[in-house]
Amino acid sequence: MSALTVRQVRRRYLTLYGLRWLPTGLMIPVMILLMQERGLSLPQIGLVFTAQGLLALALELPTGGLADALGCRPVLVVAAALNLVSLALFAAADSFWVFFLFFAVQGIYRALDSGPLESWYVDATLAVDPQAEYERGLGHAGAVSGGAIGAGALLSGGLVALGSIGPVSALTVPVLAAIVAQAAALVALLVLLVEQRPARGVAAIRASVVQAPRMISQAFGLLRRSRVLLALVSVELFWGFGMITFESLLPVRLTEVIGNPERAAALLGPASSAAWLASAAGAALTPLLLRWFGAAPGAALLRILQGVTVAGMGLFAGPVGVLVAYLACYAVHGASNPLHSGLLHRQVDGPYRTSVLSLNSMMAQPAAALGGVVLTAIAAAASVSTAMVVGAVVLAVAAPLYLPAWLASRRPATPVEPTAVPVSAQR
Repeated sequence: MSALTVRQVRRRYLTLYGLRWLPTGLMIPVMILLMQERGLSLPQIGLVFTAQGLLALALELPTGGLADALGCRPVLVVAAALNLVSLALFAAADSFWVFFLFFAVQGIYRALDSGPLESWYVDATLAVDPQAEYERGLGHAGAVSGGAIGAGALLSGGLVALGSIGPVSALTVPVLAAIVAQAAALVALLVLLVEQRPARGVAAIRASVVQAPRMISQAFGLLRRSRVLLALVSVELFWGFGMITFESLLPVRLTEVIGNPERAAALLGPASSAAWLASAAGAALTPLLLRWFGAAPGAALLRILQGVTVAGMGLFAGPVGVLVAYLACYAVHGASNPLHSGLLHRQVDGPYRTSVLSLNSMMAQPAAALGGVVLTAIAAAASVSTAMVVGAVVLAVAAPLYLPAWLASRRPATPVEPTAVPVSAQR
């Protein structure tokens, strides 16, 4: 690693990070619509989503131990290969169980992929220069991922607009493009990610697996010791449930108001790209929100506003109204994430930090699985608009959970007593 400079490490990290999110951008506008085209009902789509959420939840912390034992590079290579396999499954899927298998493989992929690339970047940067400021690269990564997702969504919409290619339907073409993009990401990973670490064999893997239950127990012990932290992490339960509205039901809602799934998918490409730009603009407002409202009140207000925008997506008539509400939802989403993350960081120090971030991420997984089942069932039984309004209410009622953080900010901070958190939890 000494042959690389800090700038070169950062450039490699951002390149790999962008390539990692490009296939996601290609899939966003067409995923739900293609499953409907292949014969799945909305309740069935909700059920297949549960495979991803539950597997990612179960494996999120244990897979951190694998990265510690084997290194970041092999774990990321396996993750990228699994994503390639899952995309191929999705392209060919024509039944409930094949789609269920796709989401199961996606759950394993996301658990393996969560953390190691960022850890490699920090470790590689510090190996070159122990005094280096790696925060710049971490900050740029958010912009790179947003740009990659936006570009992928824009390209996806363009590919759908071109129409079918022989026997390949218009909605399937972006999936094939995502497979090509993921193959390129895997090759780039093999070429650009260089890792120097001592060989660790079967014993290290076995030790990591054995310590996983204790690692998970200690991580959840953090929540028992802090009422503020428990409330903040609980926000993710409501957010995970409600995010199904703008991530999964929006394409169905847009198809409903337009009346044609291919036209809706073509429009969703540029709309998704614009949404990620709106998210970035929302994030840029963070300093103003902190100055005007403070972190906890601002975060609470944004949860309510996000509920309002989602309700607008469900109630506005015509594609223009739906898309305006969609863009507003992502602008609020981009503004709320930094405030929520900042509140989390204020509750922890040192070895707690990454464990808490993993727990926060984990909480959204079972909630999203439940939201996928419940909201799609409501959409099928009543209407998509009704399901979106229910999701909007769930998003908004999370606002009072920021009250403990606000009250804590008004009195002297009491640091959480440190306990031994194993390195494998720090992913």
